[in-house]
Amino acid sequence: MAKAAGISESSVGRIWAAHGLKPHRVKTFKVSNDKRFEEKLRGIVWLCQSPPEHALVFACDEKSQIQALDRTQPGLPMKKGRCGTMTHDYKRNGTTTLFAAMNTLDGTVIGRCMSKHRHQEWLAFLRQIDRETPADKPLHVICDNYATHKHAKVQAWQRRNPRFTFHFTPPAPHGSTWSNGFSAT
Repeated sequence: MAKAAGISESSVGRIWAAHGLKPHRVKTFKVSNDKRFEEKLRGIVWLCQSPPEHALVFACDEKSQIQALDRTQPGLPMKKGRCGTMTHDYKRNGTTTLFAAMNTLDGTVIGRCMSKHRHQEWLAFLRQIDRETPADKPLHVICDNYATHKHAKVQAWQRRNPRFTFHFTPPAPHGSTWSNGFSAT
């Protein structure tokens, strides 16, 4: 680059740094091979931007394998001239799975931690959403294509609970994940 531009290598480095350019760093991406990708994506975006009248829309996901850690001793609180402290060592308390549903209208979240990540826990979380929302409101649930969300018992539950409508995000390309954490299945 320096040779082609007729300037020194250090000048090129300063110009790149001034503009936040890092040409040595490259990110890769894959394009979904779902033939209806754009249609599905537009449907999800439309649902969030223009929800059906009187309905609630929730974007749902799970984060599994969260380490449940405790410090071995309490830290000292922050005070003038000193930041708060914590011990370097910790005690493991196993793992948990966080289930979360964000209301796309106001950003409120319904959440719950559970020890496992199966269709039984997904159903328990859906029942929690059902209890914590006004009974007269239709509910639209946006979720990924994880097999748990499409399990036969979940489908049977949905037929018995018609106020719930599921909307599945388009699958990501095989072996990759969407930037919001939705994974390909």
